[in-house]
Amino acid sequence: MRDTVQAEVVMTFLVSEELSFRIPVELGYDSSDPYAVKFTFHLPGDAPVTWAFARELLLDGLSQPSGEGDVHIAPASAQHLSDVFIRLQVGGEGALFRAGAAPLVAFLDRTDRVAPLGEEHSVADFDYDLAAALDSILAGNPEGQNAG
Repeated sequence: MRDTVQAEVVMTFLVSEELSFRIPVELGYDSSDPYAVKFTFHLPGDAPVTWAFARELLLDGLSQPSGEGDVHIAPASAQHLSDVFIRLQVGGEGALFRAGAAPLVAFLDRTDRVAPLGEEHSVADFDYDLAAALDSILAGNPEGQNAG
């Protein structure tokens, strides 16, 4: 059985010290990929952009700087955990967002009800997914149906 969690939050896109604007961001979680969360950013004048990264990275980033590579999440202030910075990097280009921690915590709480952190393996049905993928491939290949 596949469960999903959806939410929408408003984040601040920090273009520079002088320029920032608020944008809607869709948060998504699907138990078929229990280790990941997806953020879809709706930037004005551009097509939506979706980033997928580890759910645990989001959780860790709420209380301490976390992430290596393309995604970094950290509290905006060491004293107050009310906001977090999310930095997304592609090559030399990057984008910085500021989000309230409370809606992210609420989203993570809802995902935890679907698949408790540390127990993701219990909701992932990799054998079923593999069998479904193989069935789909073989259904499109008549020669493959006779193989075996």
